Amino acid sequence: MKALALFSGGLDSILAAKLILDQGIEVIAVTFSLPIAAEKEDHAAKATARLGITHLKVEVGDEYLEVVRNPTYGYGSGMNPCIDCRIYMLWEAKKRMSEIGAAFIITGDVLGERPMSQHRKALELEEQEAGLDGLIVRPLSAKLLPETIPEREGWVDRAKLMAIRGKSRKPQIALAAQFGLQGAYPSPSGGCLLTYQEFAAKVKDLFEHDERVTMRDIELLKLGRHFRSGAAKLIVGRNESENSRLVAQKEPDEYAFEVPDYGSPITILQGSHTQEAIELAARLTARYSDARADPVMVEYWTDGPRMRITVSPLKDDELARLRI
Repeated sequence: MKALALFSGGLDSILAAKLILDQGIEVIAVTFSLPIAAEKEDHAAKATARLGITHLKVEVGDEYLEVVRNPTYGYGSGMNPCIDCRIYMLWEAKKRMSEIGAAFIITGDVLGERPMSQHRKALELEEQEAGLDGLIVRPLSAKLLPETIPEREGWVDRAKLMAIRGKSRKPQIALAAQFGLQGAYPSPSGGCLLTYQEFAAKVKDLFEHDERVTMRDIELLKLGRHFRSGAAKLIVGRNESENSRLVAQKEPDEYAFEVPDYGSPITILQGSHTQEAIELAARLTARYSDARADPVMVEYWTDGPRMRITVSPLKDDELARLRI
């Protein structure tokens, strides 16, 4: 008997997998690599190695961004379409069930832990929309939820599952200690970037100005300071690492700007190549550079020779109006 686990590498998903593993069922973990995940470290890979289970990592495609742009069930506190996102992952997991021979799916859902996607009606809706009625076992809250097919058929012993509810992590931490899993899970942090107001504002601006959004566009939202003037989008690096990453991800037709011979950010200009936009990007670059003169000479280029423009640095009140 095999089960496919939606697996983030967080405490809840680790415990859910462990509870099913201990019933003699083979668990295969699948992690969906989402562009809006705040976590940088690969906790899922470390956790599956600790549990000794197979780990499948799935990179989502640009179609996932349409889920974020046009969610059927709306947004949470920011631009987070939690229910639609969950349905998307369950659909993708369902596709892989037959490939690996899994009989059912398990998740680390805890009833009432997340206000939008983990209340009773949301869990039922997600299951129905994914076409997985009765085939999702939620080991941490199973005794508080209707009996599933795996429980009814005797594949899973319901008596050995849990009845955890709410936002407190104390029951999970105690269970992890019981299993000897101290240190096997990360501290609660990160989560979905779409719940952060600053990042959500950048995503909203992107959707409002671009008909087609790609994974690269979302990745760039994680870098630098972002500004908007009509069709012109400007991204200003905050440090040497971000400067390098911005240059590496720059498209051939996009302009890059910097102040030579001074500590300077790299600024990327997207969406407009007018002289007005070029001057604005140069003034923005000068504003964040270490040059203290006025005017400042700024270099800029696409994929050809560098050009130069002399400008006055942008003033603070102008900066505030343009910031996303």
